[in-house]
Amino acid sequence: MSPQQLLDKLTGYVVGKRQPALWTVSALVAGGHILIEDVPGVAKTRLARTLARLLDLSYARIQATPDVLPSDITGAMIYDPSNQTMTFRQGPIFHQVVLVDEINRATPRAQSALLEAMEDREVSAESETYSLPRPFFVMATANPVEMAGTFPLPEAQKDRFWLSFGLGYPTADEEFEILTRFSRNDTSDVPSPLASAADLLRWQDASQQVHISDDIVRYVVDIVQATRAHPRISLGASPRAAVQWIRILRAYAWVQGRNYVIPDDVQVSLPVVLGHRLIVAGGIRGGTWGERQQAVRDVLNEIVAQIAVPVE
Repeated sequence: MSPQQLLDKLTGYVVGKRQPALWTVSALVAGGHILIEDVPGVAKTRLARTLARLLDLSYARIQATPDVLPSDITGAMIYDPSNQTMTFRQGPIFHQVVLVDEINRATPRAQSALLEAMEDREVSAESETYSLPRPFFVMATANPVEMAGTFPLPEAQKDRFWLSFGLGYPTADEEFEILTRFSRNDTSDVPSPLASAADLLRWQDASQQVHISDDIVRYVVDIVQATRAHPRISLGASPRAAVQWIRILRAYAWVQGRNYVIPDDVQVSLPVVLGHRLIVAGGIRGGTWGERQQAVRDVLNEIVAQIAVPVE
């Protein structure tokens, strides 16, 4: 099975979400994590569960609420009376695909429990460090409209998410297909595994062999540098963001069957790679979600317009 076949199968179960599915598979192949900000009921959970099923990966869902503790995510030391010792009981973060639903409803303390896991692929408890499984993929969701009782993600947490995007509502034809296919409780709707964790690990290694020219790397550097110098941006992209962007570009090209990156890849990935990381004056901290998103898009479009595109 190829990544293209996985993408085709995934979009067959998550109707009308070809581009979001492409971003999701690209992030998975790159070894990253994603944040999906969108309204309820647009198939965010279905996307994560179906992806895990198609790749035969272990899956866990964490429903974020204000009373969730860090130990509810990572696990905790438990007393074992049979041998009178403390043993570590693993939490749901020790699965290969982890969905953190409505992450912004968890307290900052609980959110911080994800930092080490997402960056270093390990969990520390007491004086021990426990490695997470490979592959390891976190998909978090956030409802950007209903903000009562939520806790904004700190910038350090946002920077751990390689991509952030929405799914959007389906078109009329797509919604008709959804209703005719999924309005019954049909067990045949559960997909069978088509690949394995070993296949995914091979894809991850292969994708990073994709060629990216020095001119395109310089193009990325120029854009990242421009976010730090722009007068309307108070927090620009970090070096971590730039490294993740290069890995995403390679995976994005490879999933589409190319062994090289083109300038169009940089431009199309720009808002989903950098948009959630920037703090933009006049929109990002105030106004509606749509206004904040538009403020970021306007600034990114302005930056891209001022930087010369490499000649292929």
